[in-house]
Amino acid sequence: MAAILVLTDTPTRCRWMSGVLKGWGEPVVVDLLDPAEPVMLSAPGRVLAVIGDTSLSRSISVASLYRHLGRLGPNRPPFLCLMHEDTPRARAQAQALGADRILRADDAAWSLGASLDGLLAGVPGLDNVRATMAGAVAADAVLTRILDRGRAGTAPTPEQVTHGAEIVLTALGQADVRTWLDVVWRFDDATHQHCLLVAGLAAGFARHLGIREADCRQLTQAALLHDLGKTRIPLSVLNKPGLLDNEEAAVMRTHTSIGYDMLRGGDHSEAMLAVVRSHHEALDGSGYPDNLRAHRIPDLVRMVTVCDVFAALIERRPYKRPLGGDEAYAILRSMAGKVDLDLVRAFQPLAEMAAAAVFVRVA
Repeated sequence: MAAILVLTDTPTRCRWMSGVLKGWGEPVVVDLLDPAEPVMLSAPGRVLAVIGDTSLSRSISVASLYRHLGRLGPNRPPFLCLMHEDTPRARAQAQALGADRILRADDAAWSLGASLDGLLAGVPGLDNVRATMAGAVAADAVLTRILDRGRAGTAPTPEQVTHGAEIVLTALGQADVRTWLDVVWRFDDATHQHCLLVAGLAAGFARHLGIREADCRQLTQAALLHDLGKTRIPLSVLNKPGLLDNEEAAVMRTHTSIGYDMLRGGDHSEAMLAVVRSHHEALDGSGYPDNLRAHRIPDLVRMVTVCDVFAALIERRPYKRPLGGDEAYAILRSMAGKVDLDLVRAFQPLAEMAAAAVFVRVA
């Protein structure tokens, strides 16, 4: 997602910034005095702003700050320099580093947000990021109500599902899939994050294919609801910080039929029921729960399956690293006989957008 890069010589000093900075992007704190620390940055174009929080009277801190700023290239994002020593020499040093704005460190606690607003005014795409963030938060609120009903053994209402999907579609109308992924990666709950990732990918995929608006809405609704059955899976299995053993995997696989049973008999469409039950089926009959073969797997299910597999590959989990968009797409392409390769080829532009959003390690 869009990142606010904080370059500091005292990481503990800037912990308070996290809550303030999340209104603009994900705070990424780099300890300038720890040469062994790996630096996690988003793709270069995703660093929205840089904050320098270091003593400008210490040559080692200044040299490291200069080196990190240089790594961002000639089109470096706006740079806000916090002044811990408000002296003519320190100000000259900040200007030599290319600071776009200078702020006394003593004033940062109450004016950092306003300074960032001024610094980022007119930055292309920022309004879209904020609108997408608002949409993701609203969609997550609806999803929370849907999943809470699931945990209570009650199916969500069609109105709830429709409302959640409309929020996702509206957000994708204001920004691209890459921005949606950037924002959704901020959510900590793995199930929430996954459902919102799949819904966003499905909405973007449908728009890319130019399918009818009614079908686009139906696909997004189904994607949002596809893992409803996981609300009835024991947390010890659902949130296990590692690979599942065979017994646990068998329990996890029941989520498709559980979700289907929860929705069956309600006012949800047959297409919705098919996605919830069959999104883990494979064209060669090796999937679950019904070992369906290609001719029995509808197009809507096939599309959600592609989005579901891709989302699972690029997600951050405690027990695995997220794959880059290119690497995840290569795995999708290797799944001949499992997924619809015509749809996988059509999905490539979405994978490329996702590739620009995935965090990468910078040497």
